[in-house]
Amino acid sequence: MSKKKGGWFITLDGPEGSGKTTQVEKLADYLRNRKYEVVAAREPGSTVIGEKIRQILLDPQNQEMSYHTELFLYLASRVQLVEEIIKPALDAGKIVICDRFTDATVVYQGYAREIGMENVKKITQAALGSFEPDLTVLLDVEAPSGLEKAIKAKAKKEQYSQGDRLEKIGIAFHQKVREGYLKIAQMYPERIKVIKVTGDIEETHRAVCQVVFKNLLDQRE
Repeated sequence: MSKKKGGWFITLDGPEGSGKTTQVEKLADYLRNRKYEVVAAREPGSTVIGEKIRQILLDPQNQEMSYHTELFLYLASRVQLVEEIIKPALDAGKIVICDRFTDATVVYQGYAREIGMENVKKITQAALGSFEPDLTVLLDVEAPSGLEKAIKAKAKKEQYSQGDRLEKIGIAFHQKVREGYLKIAQMYPERIKVIKVTGDIEETHRAVCQVVFKNLLDQRE
């Protein structure tokens, strides 16, 4: 899968409770106000098929799901998202901003689940070829505070009041997730830019915008 150079693909990623969803929305609004054509998406989800897969993946009742089943469900949702939404938007020259993408699978299933980061990369390449983001903003947050924030946010929405299936795994798993994200940031410093989340939403938003323009959009303005 190749993408047209006129479009840009930006992902925001990070551990639970890092504020990705909020920052995707704020960045999309900011860019639209600057007259960019923007498509915002989330993983898993954003397509009819993807949202059904998301329900399966996050349902706390699905505790018996094997790690490899989990991996392939994420990949299935991702392929559908790329083919149905992301690639057409990029071909049209739009900016696509996605809440999570391949890095999350490499970290959660490859590193934290111990399937193997290289194994996950190979499987992903078989599904998507060389398709990857132009820029990834990694929102870094300590596991305990991030997990607590994520669970509270779900409870506020009256959805998975005790956390979704992944949030319920335990703090040791999420500490390993954070460790995995920092590892891949070191592996791909040209693409992945790390922002330390302080808890101030507007401060984080300004930092995200600065990273996006410095590393990507200033190149075409």
